[in-house]
Amino acid sequence: MNNYTTILYMIPIAKPVAGEEEAAAVHAVILSGMMASGDVVHQFEHAFSGFCGAKYGVATTNGTTALHAALLAAGISAGDEVIVPAFTFFASASTVSMCGATPVFADVLPDTFNIDPQSVEQKITGKTKAVIGVHLFGQCCNASALKRICADHHLIFIEDSAQAHAAKWNGRISGNLGDIACFSFYPTKNMTTGEGGMIVTSDKGAADRASVICNHGQAEKYLHSMIGYNYRMTNVHAAIGKEQLKRLPGFTALRQRNAKILSDTITAKGITVPYSAPEAEHVYHQYVIRVENEFPMTRDELMTYLTGKGIGCAVHYPIPLHKQPVFADANRDVSLPFSEDCAKHVLSLPVHPSVTEDECRYIADVINTIS
Repeated sequence: MNNYTTILYMIPIAKPVAGEEEAAAVHAVILSGMMASGDVVHQFEHAFSGFCGAKYGVATTNGTTALHAALLAAGISAGDEVIVPAFTFFASASTVSMCGATPVFADVLPDTFNIDPQSVEQKITGKTKAVIGVHLFGQCCNASALKRICADHHLIFIEDSAQAHAAKWNGRISGNLGDIACFSFYPTKNMTTGEGGMIVTSDKGAADRASVICNHGQAEKYLHSMIGYNYRMTNVHAAIGKEQLKRLPGFTALRQRNAKILSDTITAKGITVPYSAPEAEHVYHQYVIRVENEFPMTRDELMTYLTGKGIGCAVHYPIPLHKQPVFADANRDVSLPFSEDCAKHVLSLPVHPSVTEDECRYIADVINTIS
């Protein structure tokens, strides 16, 4: 093994990067005395929506509340069905249920892990009102196909872009591929506000409704036109977000560099490195390998082994959504083979901007020596 295998510390699976710029921005907000939602939030909304090529942004408390408010703004309610991928984070489906609607699970593609447009078409009924296309692990789903399907069936196309800041499909950036898009700024995401979310859209009506929903249902103070929520981002979080947005291109380049090193140097038989579709610009929120049956260890055995070698790793996600207890009874007869197979074989490796080139090669070397 090479000299970099002397690494004895833990390489974390994720690590937020923030510095003096973010600290100074937060400090300025604190000194201003205006720490609740205000002008800094509006500045961040404008900057982020502009980055996505969208006309309007509505900042929220987190990615889940962004999805919930976006679905409500799109008119999703009891009796409706919304098609979502079965292999994704829980919030992609739970927010549909929070609207009183029913999540209908589609299968994913085995190479990109993203929702399969053909499976989506098979799931459409007279009750279907929207499709949520999740850009999983930093790679956009097939937005071209989903947009066509939604147009043909008069459905709303919602992007779950929680893991895909700056990702692109056919040269077009995530957040500007569907009717409305939602982002998360959780600390481990490609950029962070500490905690937060954002709805972006070029539909003024949807943006206005989302803004009212996030502000207790009031368009004017103490004048409530609907039941809403307190989903407002604070100036403190927005100040961090403004600085992080400036850093995002650099963060993205480092993630892509690290992913390339890993893909170029992991050669072990039985390990499948991430596939990037020709139409996609992958931003690698996670670097997700498949541990195939021919590898000498199971996925879980490899995870334990890598941890012992100082390499943080994780499984995203071990249980497909149609198998989750809260959804299982309603989906007892649903078979989604690729989602179920992915859940058994995927493993995420460190790819975040703090991972060095030597650490990437160390990770690959440890995996290669097993076989």
